[in-house]
Amino acid sequence: MPSSSAAGPSEELADRQAGRVAPRLVLPDGPHYPRLVQAWLWLKRPTRFLDHCSRAYGDVFTMRLPLGMNLVHVTDPELVKAVFGGSSDVLRAGQANAAILGPLLGPHSVLVLDGPEHLRQRKLILPAFHGDRMRAWEATIRDITRAEIARWPTGKPFALRPGMQSITLNVIMRVVFGVGESACQDELRRRIATVTSIGRDPLLLLATRDRRLGPYAPWARFIRARDALHEALADQIRQRRHAPDLEQRSDVLSELLLARDDEGQAMTDDEVCDELVTLLFAGHETTATSLAWAFDLLLHHPRVLSRLIAELDGGAAEYLDATIMETLRVRPVIALVDRHVRQATRIGGHTIPAGTVVCPNIYLTQRREDLYQDPAAFRPERFAGQSLTGFGWFPFGGGIRRCLGATFATFEMRIVIPEVLHAVALRPASRRPARIRRESVTFVPHDGARCIVTARIQPAARQSPQPDLSTPRPDLWHGGGRARRQLHRGHEQPSRRDSGSRATSQLLRRATAQQRSTPTYCGDAWGRPWAGTAQQQHVQQLLVL
Repeated sequence: MPSSSAAGPSEELADRQAGRVAPRLVLPDGPHYPRLVQAWLWLKRPTRFLDHCSRAYGDVFTMRLPLGMNLVHVTDPELVKAVFGGSSDVLRAGQANAAILGPLLGPHSVLVLDGPEHLRQRKLILPAFHGDRMRAWEATIRDITRAEIARWPTGKPFALRPGMQSITLNVIMRVVFGVGESACQDELRRRIATVTSIGRDPLLLLATRDRRLGPYAPWARFIRARDALHEALADQIRQRRHAPDLEQRSDVLSELLLARDDEGQAMTDDEVCDELVTLLFAGHETTATSLAWAFDLLLHHPRVLSRLIAELDGGAAEYLDATIMETLRVRPVIALVDRHVRQATRIGGHTIPAGTVVCPNIYLTQRREDLYQDPAAFRPERFAGQSLTGFGWFPFGGGIRRCLGATFATFEMRIVIPEVLHAVALRPASRRPARIRRESVTFVPHDGARCIVTARIQPAARQSPQPDLSTPRPDLWHGGGRARRQLHRGHEQPSRRDSGSRATSQLLRRATAQQRSTPTYCGDAWGRPWAGTAQQQHVQQLLVL
């Protein structure tokens, strides 16, 4: 299976069909709906649209959007590897990101830079997330999580995602900004919330960007909110530069101020500000959403939940790691990563012209049937004790552009998930898992991952050892926690697919006799089964909820 990692006008990126199919000087095939229809489907029915395109057009297809924007989606792991390994002079990630994220993150953000400037910023930021430094933040993250759990109502349905957002935002405040509980933190939080609420629809912002629609137009309100946030962060940066204990502090802001590049130069205040905004919005919303998805999936899959609790009670973390990896596989928060093509290049037998955006598709690649058995199902055991090979799993991107905060995001999830399961017993508030809904550039639970706290576990009952977070995959050690497992299990029924067996039927009757419970459901990404339709019915089917 030949592939090439070089990219250029005369070289092919992983042309697996070399010698068999003559290269075509056209974009790969894709849906032929009008561009406005494709844009609407991509915004409002993204997973259905992607699933349809994958079935109809294969591993490489083109999505054509308004204003002449062409997105070439790549779902073959070998082609994904070739894109990530291609020349950054030809495939520009920063240029692709800047179109949407630039106005929010600023011109110095590591996400919108390319070439030497990107590498410099990346090298300056990366040491702040060193493993030893992160482990020093563990107690802080636990305290923040416990404080948030204490505010959850008992016996009433509520959405988990806002609670997870509160946790991750407080972690950003304490760990990244180094700001404790104070009026300053409250003001920062208010300004962050304002920017986030306005920026949930980036296309609406761009649509009003160059139009004089008055001071209350979305773009004008966004600029005011963004500038107010930057002003508050700039004030924090100025104060921290003159702090007498700067070199003794462990927060990320202090580390960025102390960092020096290869020439001994520090980052400017503007550079630090843009990186803080990047860490805020790239590490806050995405991690919170991944946590919400994890609990939504766990609560609708009682066998997985029971096994996870059992292994956490024994002090093991391997199945926790597998659960996180499976959550990020089946419910990736970001559907794709993109590269702006500066020069004509070859992908899978096609010559891709300059100006096109090539998109390794995370969502589709991680649901390939030739990589994962029953790919839509939530099965963490597929990752238990297994090492990853190739590019069949890349929720954080890949290559030199892989997410800087990937390790910190999974570290935070490994703390928050056990803390919640050790503190409360939960059951889902709905019969089916949440559907995927697009919010800005992320895939989120349509209902916020609603659940119910059925009981609070007293501190005296928490007899299980904490899992070892210093190593990513420790050996399993079973034991303990029988009462807590029964407490969680008491509100669940077995999966429908097992209900035909005698043993499962007996278990179902016992659970129902104990109390009214919520059945589980194993559906697709939209929380229900869906079969393909004829070509002439595709658009109508995609438009139906």
